Amino acid sequence: MNAQQVGAGVVGAREAAAGAPVAGTAARHCRAEDVSSAPRIEHGTAAFIRTNCAIFASGLATFALLYCVQPLMPVLSDTFHVGATGASLSLSLTTAFLAVSILIAGALSETWGRKPMMVGALLLSSMLTLVSASLHHWESFLVARALLGIALSGLPAVAMAYVAEEMHPRSLGLAMGLYVAGSGLGGMAGRLLVGVITDLSDWRMALVSMGLIGLVCAAILWRCLPASRHFVARPLRFAPLFQTYASHLRSATLRWLFVISFLLMGSFVTLYNYVGYKLAAPPFSLTHTQIGLVFSVYLCGVVSSACMGSVSQRVGRPRMLPITFGVMLIGALLTCAGAVWAVVLGIALMTIGFFGTHAVASAWVSAQAPVGRAQAASLYLFTYYLGSSVLGSLGGVFWTWRGWPGVVAMIVVLLVAGVGAAWRLRKQAG
Repeated sequence: MNAQQVGAGVVGAREAAAGAPVAGTAARHCRAEDVSSAPRIEHGTAAFIRTNCAIFASGLATFALLYCVQPLMPVLSDTFHVGATGASLSLSLTTAFLAVSILIAGALSETWGRKPMMVGALLLSSMLTLVSASLHHWESFLVARALLGIALSGLPAVAMAYVAEEMHPRSLGLAMGLYVAGSGLGGMAGRLLVGVITDLSDWRMALVSMGLIGLVCAAILWRCLPASRHFVARPLRFAPLFQTYASHLRSATLRWLFVISFLLMGSFVTLYNYVGYKLAAPPFSLTHTQIGLVFSVYLCGVVSSACMGSVSQRVGRPRMLPITFGVMLIGALLTCAGAVWAVVLGIALMTIGFFGTHAVASAWVSAQAPVGRAQAASLYLFTYYLGSSVLGSLGGVFWTWRGWPGVVAMIVVLLVAGVGAAWRLRKQAG
């Protein structure tokens, strides 16, 4: 009996205990038998190409819509007459609502279905971005961005669950790597493309452009993503939902992976939040355009996520995580150098290690949770975005305390802790 059948059996038992009709349970068992016999998507097939085009587009749109306000914060300060702290709410509110909502979104997809949830979330997020471009009051703009975080929650965890369910185990690492690659490209586009369009036109047109890109990606997702063949819809019940979350938290492997996601995203966001200040100050004194070009090293992460996801399938995830964290640690230390090329190389290594770690860890979470994958992915992404919000803001304290060396010291501590967690996972896996 495979994991899908076990999951269906557990749900059926719960329904029987709650007085559900036996016929309904039997029908669900039949559907589980049907989906368990369906072939999974493998590398080298047309279905693999179509699926990954759709997943890539969803990752690109998610992070483009999420991070597109980051380079606009000075412009938003001038437009709405708010300070830097106030302007930062345009991103921090979105990630905060995303972190909380993602715990519910994964559960809703168990009832509504993976593909409908993903397409609907991307359509709504794109439309909210278009609406936000027309708003003239700061409070309403923040409300739109908060709602965007709620809408976006229907994409990341559900996409991870879909990939884990539909992909053949031999192709899971590559597929997850391609999804993370799309996320990386979207994060770069959201930061760089918006700046270029703002220079050519204004920030409102830049947000309109992001919203239109989101709509195009939603169309690609709807057209190319195959319907789920290894998913059985089940009614939304909160007691089983909390039991599923509790069972994931009882797993030592998943707990360590959640710790890793917190440390991983926190260290990465801290570097990207404050390295621009270092590059803009003497002795480098780079312009905003030059700093923007430095951040094009995001492309390194786009490539590394797919490559490391594939390599992890051959050498094993337990061996890969200490290596990818080590790459990040070397990169962080290099950013303390006095030469621009060394700082850029350090940022590139940090980016390569981050996306490689994220690709391997997210695939491991999905593989570790044969039942309740969407909930496992939700917990992973909850700690991921919590790390971004909490540790990214904490980095400002270290910047005020010791400047860039203080920020790097904080990042090094986080990464050393990440290496330790990765070694614990490796020992646990044998």
